[in-house]
Amino acid sequence: MRDDPVVVELVLRARGGDKAAWDEIVERFAPLVWSICRRYRLGRADAEDVGGGVWLRLVEHLDAIREPAALAGWLARTTERECLAVLRTSSREQPIDEDRPPRDPAPAPALDEALLLAERNDALRAALTELPARCRQLLTMLFADPPAPYADIETKLSMKHGAIGPSRARCLARLRRSRQLARLIDTETNRPER
Repeated sequence: MRDDPVVVELVLRARGGDKAAWDEIVERFAPLVWSICRRYRLGRADAEDVGGGVWLRLVEHLDAIREPAALAGWLARTTERECLAVLRTSSREQPIDEDRPPRDPAPAPALDEALLLAERNDALRAALTELPARCRQLLTMLFADPPAPYADIETKLSMKHGAIGPSRARCLARLRRSRQLARLIDTETNRPER
């Protein structure tokens, strides 16, 4: 993953006790942590435990991270370890049901896949900032987990029900033309095959 001066600055500010920098780190990398938890097929409660453990480990080790730009990799590895620990613990605690075969954990995701996902999420977040505020709000509500109901969107954005779909299409078209996403697509297109 390329050096990201924004991440380096956030890590350095967080080390200095800047709460806003810490909040930005959590907001920026929470999707990476959640995506790894989903790959391990953790339930919501277990995923929340893993997330809490990951952020606690980061607080404990933030000063020890030698390369702040490598934070995404550190978080991915730490999340994988936490997921495996939860799976080991839960497999010891689950009663054996003779009629059902034991659940196999999902195969561990490749670290480079997690890093690529984090890079894509960063590019998408940056591309969203290029959109007008109304487009940002609409897309954020539509693609939340779970998505906001159309009735909520109608109320919050003062939109008619029939205008939501066409507005979404226009906003997505603008998003696809973003410089941030174009840069990522160029990078991925020129990436060597394995």
